[in-house]
Amino acid sequence: MFKKKKDINSLVSELVALLNQHNLSEIEYERNGQRIKISNAKGGAIIAGGVMPAVTSAPAQTTNGANASANAAPDYSNAFKSPMVGVVYMKPEPSAKEFVVEGQSVKKGDTLCLIEAMKTFNPVKAPKDGVIKKILVKDSETVEYEQPLFVIE
Repeated sequence: MFKKKKDINSLVSELVALLNQHNLSEIEYERNGQRIKISNAKGGAIIAGGVMPAVTSAPAQTTNGANASANAAPDYSNAFKSPMVGVVYMKPEPSAKEFVVEGQSVKKGDTLCLIEAMKTFNPVKAPKDGVIKKILVKDSETVEYEQPLFVIE
């Protein structure tokens, strides 16, 4: 994954900057089955986790009973997910109207929101034509990679 120590040092520096910029408790980067995890320890020290193989988590356990479905979180597995870590903005500027609202029709390629990462505003485009059924994030909220953002049907 990393050919030179300089490459990993540069990546760690960028991840630490993102962690601090967005006041995150931890950040994780994975590529080609190798992962770096950086987290804020008590007292604000930064701890860099080593490069290690990715670990897959076990499937969540389900509970039996009548109240299980009533208390279960909604299933957003088919929702459009964040392509990156950053701060989501639902408007191009504070005084402007939102890019999209629930119930609005969108076409593939329409801008749904912006995600700021490393002081760059990245437009997030609709992956398909459809209707915004649910907006799952709020303006100025920090989002994680693959966090559900919108339900588009």
